[in-house]
Amino acid sequence: MSSKEEDKKVKPAGKRPLVPKLRFPEFRDAGEWEVKPIGQISENVIAGGTPITSEKKYWGGSIRWMNSGELNLKKVYEVKGRITEAGLQNSSTKVIPKKCVLIGLAGQGKTRGTIAMNMVELCINQSIAAIFPNEKCFSSAFLYHNLDNRYDELRSLSTGGEGRGGLNLQIIKSLAVPLPELKEQQKIADCLSSLDELISLEAQRLDALKAHKKGMMQRLFPGEGETVPRLRFPEFRDAGEWEEKSLEKVSISISSGNDKSDPAGLYNLYGSTGVIGKTSTASYKGEFILAARVGVNAGLLTKAVGEFGVTDNTLTITLKNTIHLDFVFHYLDNWSLNKLIFGSGQPLITGNQLKALSIFVPSPSEQQRIADCLSSLDELINAQSARVADLKIFKKGLMQRLFPAMKDAHQ
Repeated sequence: MSSKEEDKKVKPAGKRPLVPKLRFPEFRDAGEWEVKPIGQISENVIAGGTPITSEKKYWGGSIRWMNSGELNLKKVYEVKGRITEAGLQNSSTKVIPKKCVLIGLAGQGKTRGTIAMNMVELCINQSIAAIFPNEKCFSSAFLYHNLDNRYDELRSLSTGGEGRGGLNLQIIKSLAVPLPELKEQQKIADCLSSLDELISLEAQRLDALKAHKKGMMQRLFPGEGETVPRLRFPEFRDAGEWEEKSLEKVSISISSGNDKSDPAGLYNLYGSTGVIGKTSTASYKGEFILAARVGVNAGLLTKAVGEFGVTDNTLTITLKNTIHLDFVFHYLDNWSLNKLIFGSGQPLITGNQLKALSIFVPSPSEQQRIADCLSSLDELINAQSARVADLKIFKKGLMQRLFPAMKDAHQ
């Protein structure tokens, strides 16, 4: 029998070879990848447990215990929780070995389907599944990256509906994984792990910039009980104290979206989260600050230049010409409007609270100097944030090319 005839016999008609779009040169002729369920390749797949929280003797020991929220650490070197030997023996949790691939089983938020890997021995709670390592069959780092690339697929496999479902051990064990030979697995894992290290480094730089800006704001604006800041630029060191004024005194108006006319098709800038949505409530022209006043975004700030629509859940602070927009924005950002939030069911900030808020104001030239300094830092932060986002997008695209689409395994 010819080789072509053998191929036809082995492969069903219409089946595409299971190979990724991108392959390292040394593996381009290595053949197709195998597909195996996790339950077949892992030495064990388990879920954890939680000792009774009311039993003090179960908690505060030396045994690491991980909750599902810590899956966001991704590579887990340390966790906050600690249990005692009694807590271990009197609950369903178990100590798992290093380099298990961890999967979030439950949760309405983003935790369900989140992948992590423990780099130290620890215990896990009942909302985490642990896929034990098996170096003879797979690289744990390879499996970690493969499943991390399949977040949406994992969530779609959850039992239950309306976002309240969950994964279970049977679903995890039956999940098919495409596997090349171990050397190729390791090469892929090393490539993606290097990218993770770069992303982590750039994220640390971003955090450092944010911390630097926070520290600068705390020094450039007067603290509680102070009338001058701790740090002043050399040309203003002898300029005297800042003048205390209510926010109402430096504003043309402080009002909500329903206080003005109702043009359609404009846009609402809602809070510093940058969420933009269409609205048909109110229109503003010129420079002003927006302070979200209702719900989970209460206390958030953003600034706007030009013409925008604003909902009645947003307070606008339109400033006088003698007050610099960026100065007041950074001042309020440093002071934190969260201090004004009240109410639990639907937390909010009122316009009267903003009007009565006291701020300290220097001369227009010193306002400009402070605003320029902090706005320059914002530019650096935004550029670094974009770099981190671009690296994450690049990694996502690379994973999609380094792993074959699982739909190809069923054709």
